Amino acid sequence: VQLQASGGGLVHSGGSLRLSCAASGISFSINTMGWYRQAPGNERELVATITSGGSTNYADSVKGRFTISRDNAKNTVYLQMNSLKPEDTAIYYCYRFNTVIHLEGWGQGTLVTVSS
Repeated sequence: VQLQASGGGLVHSGGSLRLSCAASGISFSINTMGWYRQAPGNERELVATITSGGSTNYADSVKGRFTISRDNAKNTVYLQMNSLKPEDTAIYYCYRFNTVIHLEGWGQGTLVTVSS
């Protein structure tokens, strides 16, 4: 099982980034996919999730700015991040939850840095 995240980087406040997570070794279509993030000194927190049916859930802090989507044909989940703020600076982790056997997993993180 591999969750390969990419797309992080350095951006100015107000800018945009698009994260991607390519999954392999899993039945992608039966997994809820998502993104968590962890800033230095903070606990890991939910950013957004998307079910196999396309239902989405967002942290209040990113609602209206971030959009999660998935392409089941490509086994990939995306996070479009707009109007970025310095407080969005964190390592972003791809997440998956197998809804049949209730098994979760994490990918390696990708660093997002937003300068003021």
